[in-house]
Amino acid sequence: MADTVFPEVHDVLVAGGGSVGLSAAVFLARHGVRALVVERESGPRAHPRATGMGPRTMELLREVGLEQAVNEVAVDMTGATLGKITVDTLAGADLATLAADLPARTRAFDTMTYSPARLRGVCPQNRLDRVLLDAARERGAHVAYDTELLSLEQDADGVTAVVSGPGGPRTLRARYLIAADGVRSKVRETLGIGVTGPGPLGPELHNVMFHADLGHLTGEYGFALAEITTPEAPGMIMAIDGKSEWVFHTAQEPHPDLVRTAIGDPGLELEIVSVLGWRARGQVADRFSRGRVFLVGDAAHAVPPTGAFGLNTGVADAHNLAWKLARVLSGRSDPALLDTYHDERRPVAQLALEQSLLRMRDLRMHFGHGPEAARLRAEAGAVNAPIVHVGYRYGGASAVEGLPSTEDVTLCLDGSPGSRLPYVRVGDRSSLDLVGTDFSVFTGTPVDGDPGVPVHVIDGWPYGTVLVRPDGFVAWRGEEGLAEAVRTCTAGA
Repeated sequence: MADTVFPEVHDVLVAGGGSVGLSAAVFLARHGVRALVVERESGPRAHPRATGMGPRTMELLREVGLEQAVNEVAVDMTGATLGKITVDTLAGADLATLAADLPARTRAFDTMTYSPARLRGVCPQNRLDRVLLDAARERGAHVAYDTELLSLEQDADGVTAVVSGPGGPRTLRARYLIAADGVRSKVRETLGIGVTGPGPLGPELHNVMFHADLGHLTGEYGFALAEITTPEAPGMIMAIDGKSEWVFHTAQEPHPDLVRTAIGDPGLELEIVSVLGWRARGQVADRFSRGRVFLVGDAAHAVPPTGAFGLNTGVADAHNLAWKLARVLSGRSDPALLDTYHDERRPVAQLALEQSLLRMRDLRMHFGHGPEAARLRAEAGAVNAPIVHVGYRYGGASAVEGLPSTEDVTLCLDGSPGSRLPYVRVGDRSSLDLVGTDFSVFTGTPVDGDPGVPVHVIDGWPYGTVLVRPDGFVAWRGEEGLAEAVRTCTAGA
């Protein structure tokens, strides 16, 4: 898997080849920037890790032509699913009764009115990473496994990094460095950037991936999570493919009989495939950048898994940064544009952390449905999950400052500056599909003159004239002053 044939001078060096680092390489490639990704592991991890991909992440994968590829490797959960259940053991659960007691619901992805992207189920990180790796390499990125970043120094013109790979230590030069090297980021430590937050949460856990046919227990009823309460083996069973591939989260020493006890079938044939130790952590870096180095993903923020906000926030970090680096590298925007990365993404990461912590207190805020769940969120100061994924805004003191709703994301996507472009159908495409690699104008009526960027005139467009950034966020809205807005926003001043 190691790519040892790569030049020693690069526009962008990415430290870390997990989902966020590979996403950064793919997003940079869309804007014409070829990156070098170095990863100390020998290849993509086989362990599933995160499985929940939000609507914004799917929009970004759709943007780079990977929506279909991800759906092909995702686990199909378009049928009925119980979501999260709480049972003594899986064998002792009456899933039919649980299904009858649940309120009628439909999958959120199937009924979205605010996005063109769709995901047919869950896509564990090990499957996602294979898609991203192939896409990164096909688009010209170098991805070097068995290669670790040892040290870095930066100056006014770039970053000098020493990496160690199969061929021994090498000194590389890059104009910018993206640190996607995880929660214990060596880059963040080298830069002297601190973190804020509660830190470690709860006990050390074992993430036990196992193979077993549980069809005789689940029948026609799928579930995403099963909280196991039996005192002999408490923990959480998470469906990976919903058939034979599962994960059991436990604080006890992992053993096949422990998993059998949680399932409630002592004679069950099963195979433990791998075990990954982990501990939930809540922290946000005090700075997301220093000089020519930028933190993304877990290096910038560690978010507990409740809510599935961590990975999705990290992918959005990489997307926010990629177009800005590309414009500065090409000389189209002032380097001051890069300062907005910290200003925009840190409040979003803080929102994700706060919302995950709130949900840890009462999971009904996340897995519940209808007025009761909304009431619980309102009482706790929580917002609905789609707000965290796609309804936040840039430019305020917090990512939810001034939102018209904390429940209905469609009300938040109203064309206001700082919000993601509203979604409307345009023939067999959508407004989001029209966002390109340059700024662009969306309007319901023709504009005077040539603003110097693409203009999309959409019949029935109700949001006025908006100038949209390459990441799909509204930079400006107004009826006069478009030419000046284009000059100011595209320069990054």
